[in-house]
Amino acid sequence: MRTKSVIFLGAAFAVAITGSAWGFISLRSSMDAQPLDAIAVLNKEKEQVGTYQIPIDHDILKEPNAADILQGKRLLNETARLLPDNVGNGLNCNSCHLAQGKVDKAAPYINTSNFYPAVMPRSGKEVDLEMRINGCFQRSMNGKPLPREGADMKAMIAYMDWIGKGVEKGTSVNVKGAGPIDDSLVPDPVNGQKIYAAQCAACHGGNGEGMKDQAGDYIFPPLWGDESFNIGAGMARTYKAAQFVKYAMPPAQNYNLPMGQGDVLTDQEAIDVSEYFTHMPRPDFAGKVNDWPTVKKPKDARY
Repeated sequence: MRTKSVIFLGAAFAVAITGSAWGFISLRSSMDAQPLDAIAVLNKEKEQVGTYQIPIDHDILKEPNAADILQGKRLLNETARLLPDNVGNGLNCNSCHLAQGKVDKAAPYINTSNFYPAVMPRSGKEVDLEMRINGCFQRSMNGKPLPREGADMKAMIAYMDWIGKGVEKGTSVNVKGAGPIDDSLVPDPVNGQKIYAAQCAACHGGNGEGMKDQAGDYIFPPLWGDESFNIGAGMARTYKAAQFVKYAMPPAQNYNLPMGQGDVLTDQEAIDVSEYFTHMPRPDFAGKVNDWPTVKKPKDARY
């Protein structure tokens, strides 16, 4: 696929430099992303009641609240840089919600607006979308909550609403927040350290410090230390982290749109490496004392 694209690029460029405008237009068309396949929309009985297609970002400009949606997109992509008073580490929302929340099994935003409010086991109460977002700010980004009625919160929700546009309440697009993992497997952190060195360190650093660009912003987030998620984050749990690692990491192993996904490691390998990095030093979370008040806490909880 890549080879064909390169050959076509060379041919089109040769035509373009001979003065053919058609050659340039043909090249430009070939470089446009292909439409993504339609995804089933399911009702509560898991019966298909329609189809959904991930919207094209260019179409945001057609929306009456386009400015809010675009700002929400920026905030989710560049959270640490744009909201330094609320982010206490180096992570962005889309450090975990890959491809701007459009990838199956990598924490997509596609069903987010329709899912909330919902009763969550960790809090033991009904949580709305504003509360869920602020939970991420306090845990995953080790920071402070946004004002519920503030412009930043509204912009983020506007983007999530746009991603799920046209999907009726009570239905859901057939994508998952995370893929299945065999949680009966016993973690081996020694093997996990070896896997980390071989598969993860090139991007996330030999000491879990992440990788920054020339401007000082993280390209790849830190996995432990003061700049990483705190102990109260879902990603600090072995099996929760393993679900993400198994299906979303590394993020460029193939050419499947909207971006390459993982599925490189076995369940055991994903669990081993997750046990290793989740148990490395990271910030504490004072609110952990209030977690799982009505149900037994998960076996991989760090506290």
